[in-house]
Amino acid sequence: SFATGPRQNNSIFYEIRTYDIKPSKMKEFVEMVNKYIHLRTAHSELVGFWSTELGAMNKVVHVWKYDNFAHRTAVRHALANDKDWQGKFLSPALALVERQHNEVAYLVPWCQLGKPPKEGGVYEWVTFQMKPGGPALWGEAFQAAINAHVNTGYTKLIGVFHTEYGLLNTVHVIWWNESPDHRAAGRHSAHEDARVVAAVRDSVRFLESQQNVLLIPLQCSPLK
Repeated sequence: SFATGPRQNNSIFYEIRTYDIKPSKMKEFVEMVNKYIHLRTAHSELVGFWSTELGAMNKVVHVWKYDNFAHRTAVRHALANDKDWQGKFLSPALALVERQHNEVAYLVPWCQLGKPPKEGGVYEWVTFQMKPGGPALWGEAFQAAINAHVNTGYTKLIGVFHTEYGLLNTVHVIWWNESPDHRAAGRHSAHEDARVVAAVRDSVRFLESQQNVLLIPLQCSPLK
């Protein structure tokens, strides 16, 4: 097993890709993705594709699902030999990209990948850098903090991912809200809710840092 901590009882993992796009080329890049992404999704499953709105600028985040590492290897080999994908999208798109970053992550064992109740909302991507030691050290407290937010209903949980390749002891949490204002109101309520405050206070003992970004789904995104 490649897993360094608790995960779901299967070999499925998710590749999280973050691209920095040249500021003057963001509109062009998004248009190219919407036009040609079908060439890429013919090879493997796209979970979501977003552009950043708040917390970062000129970035896109996309998540791909794989059955196992052999599956990813086969997909990458097929893409390298797909002339349509290489010629129509990849070659021209790379000229618009300044930087690429990828991570491999598992869904935590207590979370299923969710879907929003309707289209048209916004996504909040929160990245927690936890203390070294993995879920054996901080897993229970972190789960309790997430569940406190879920159980109060202030926001909708989409998924919780724990990194396997990339910066370790990183957890990515995706939330959905109807709008930025809806999210702001939910945060205000959560900060005044004793159940949430108590759970978060216990969890932050294991927290090194956190960062959040507001994401807008692209037209082609399955999650939107």
